[in-house]
Amino acid sequence: MLKNIDFSSTKNILFVALIVRLLAAIFSGGYGMHDDHFLIIEAASSWSDGNDYNNWLPWSAGNQGFPDGHSFTYVGLNYIYFVVFKFLGFSDPKTLMLINRLFHALFSMLIVYFGIKITEHISNRKNAVTVGWLLALLWIMPFLSVRNLVEITAIPFLMAGVWIALQNKHKASMFYAGMFIGMAVAFRYQVGIFAVGMAAYYYFKWHWNQFILFCLGVLTTFAITQGIVDYFIWGYPFAEFIGYIIYNSNQGPQYMPNTNYFMYFFVLFGVLLVPLGLLVARGFFRFPAQQYWVFIPAGIALLLGIYFPAYQIYWIVSVVGILIVYGGLGKMKNIPSIWMMYLPTIFFILFHTFYPNRQERFVLTVLPLVMIIGVVGYEVLRQKQFWDKAWNVSWKIFWIINIPLLLFTSFTSSKISRVNAMYAIKDENISGKSILLEASGNSSTSMLPRFYANEWHVGFTEREEPTQSLLVTEGNGYDFVFFFGEDSLAERISDYQAIYPKMQLVEKCEPSTLDKILFKMNPRNTNQYIEVWRTNRSL
Repeated sequence: MLKNIDFSSTKNILFVALIVRLLAAIFSGGYGMHDDHFLIIEAASSWSDGNDYNNWLPWSAGNQGFPDGHSFTYVGLNYIYFVVFKFLGFSDPKTLMLINRLFHALFSMLIVYFGIKITEHISNRKNAVTVGWLLALLWIMPFLSVRNLVEITAIPFLMAGVWIALQNKHKASMFYAGMFIGMAVAFRYQVGIFAVGMAAYYYFKWHWNQFILFCLGVLTTFAITQGIVDYFIWGYPFAEFIGYIIYNSNQGPQYMPNTNYFMYFFVLFGVLLVPLGLLVARGFFRFPAQQYWVFIPAGIALLLGIYFPAYQIYWIVSVVGILIVYGGLGKMKNIPSIWMMYLPTIFFILFHTFYPNRQERFVLTVLPLVMIIGVVGYEVLRQKQFWDKAWNVSWKIFWIINIPLLLFTSFTSSKISRVNAMYAIKDENISGKSILLEASGNSSTSMLPRFYANEWHVGFTEREEPTQSLLVTEGNGYDFVFFFGEDSLAERISDYQAIYPKMQLVEKCEPSTLDKILFKMNPRNTNQYIEVWRTNRSL
């Protein structure tokens, strides 16, 4: 049967990618990380209900009087989604999130499509097919594609901008490319580093028309999404972006400095598994090794910044200075077209490498481009028998490992015990009620998503130490008790039954297999078992 399938067909690649993403949207519930739920869904859904979960809006009673530095573009689009679908009669939180994941699954198809088109444009059909299948079925992609992560939802705009710039069919093409890149920046401010890298490419090439039009396109979109929107909310343009700059200027240096300067490269090539990831890395780093000796002193300056962190800013300035001088002198006019993708990608990775605040997901925005560059770069090496054989063997090993991981991640939920715990009380009329999060049995509590309870006005109290009073503070009363973890669970429940004799079990919430694995790997991932009990204290 497999012999009859045309694996080189773009339609077949897209069809398979769509099926897997739709399955992930249906069967991979919950949320991936803190930010994709609490900074997006909780905020947007609360706005649609007339509340402000994070107190981001200036007219909210809990607002501190100045912007927190969060772009309203993506969260605003989710707000519109909730307004529309709640108006249409959809009120069940899990149904709303299922539809939301389906939209994201469809939107993420653009990543696969543009990945194929870009690779074929700069290389050949064979490499385009390779990249297409990697983007379609890489074990982590469907899972991430249906989440509300700005790092992922910005990618289609990024890929669209790169594709339009590569084609450059019309005089205004670079302006449109800039507009798409600008939308990616509006989704996630850090993508601005990528935009700077693309602009730098045209600057180094002395392509002034493209440089100016691209910059105008980026600024136009950014002005519309950040200038006009923020003006109506805050009374002046770019309020949130200014807040973002101020926050990172003040708080950035307080983060722990990076001690692993290869972390993001490990992430980017590690997700491609071993040994294929190593070969893609070999292809990715082929370009700076053979193009333009000017990058040698720039690289030395960066290495000095790594080994002498106290003077890091000076070495980074030196790198920028070296590149600007050589670009300004026209010494890099003949830089190859692949650098239009390579330069902004490297800029983006290096920015996150040197900035103290670091999380693995931050760099995933450029993962598709890293894959494209790596695959294309490796093509030259495959002319030698050793490297060609190494690729063929690695390709087979990759699929043997990748397919089980793909099935696992696409059919497993994340943070599901937290979701189900709140969902269990969504029909309980909990407005103004008080919930005790009880985790004194060698466990810890976790932040619970109020969205799934359909109620924003509910109070939480935490008890994590057995030495604390059962009521935490004398005189407190609770309508529900959420017991976290299974350690000494029977005894803990018995203690509260002495206080609330009519207490009843509402729901037992098991973590998913993925949650259990993550919890065992690092107990800080508080994805444990939760039991929900109603105290019936007023009965």
